[in-house]
Amino acid sequence: MSINKALVADAGELTTLVNSAYRGPVSQLGWTSEAHLLDGIRIDEETMTENLNASDTTILKYTDKSGKILACVYLQERGNGRLYLGMLSVSPSLQANGIGRQLLHEAEIWATKLACTTIFMTVITTRTELIAWYKRRGYRDTGERLPFHDTKKFGIPKAEIELMVLEKEI
Repeated sequence: MSINKALVADAGELTTLVNSAYRGPVSQLGWTSEAHLLDGIRIDEETMTENLNASDTTILKYTDKSGKILACVYLQERGNGRLYLGMLSVSPSLQANGIGRQLLHEAEIWATKLACTTIFMTVITTRTELIAWYKRRGYRDTGERLPFHDTKKFGIPKAEIELMVLEKEI
């Protein structure tokens, strides 16, 4: 197993992984599924490729010995020492085995290398089990709430969705 920076050539495999972790029937094999909250896909390959090409963005991939991508995390520098973390995705059949924790730890190391002092993210407010997971890893609720991006690229809400901003000083 290894964690490295993803390449544009990984876009298709990353897109499949992220969508399987968040949406559709396969996502329901794990505990991070949003399928009960959103229809549609989590990301398309075009957007994934744009993310991989962006100069302020890094996607870290967690691979097995054969190079198959099992997990990933999106990191974007936002200025003022702040790094946005999103799209933390682990293959549903491998969730709850510590891979997400390892990838989150590596993201924090990456932030330090970028001279970032704060990592922040948004989480759907009704995802209490996921919020609790991040809180156990030192992230705190800032009290800020944001509306969900209602687009076909991020999914179609089945009900009104609000996002909680969590952050951690590193």
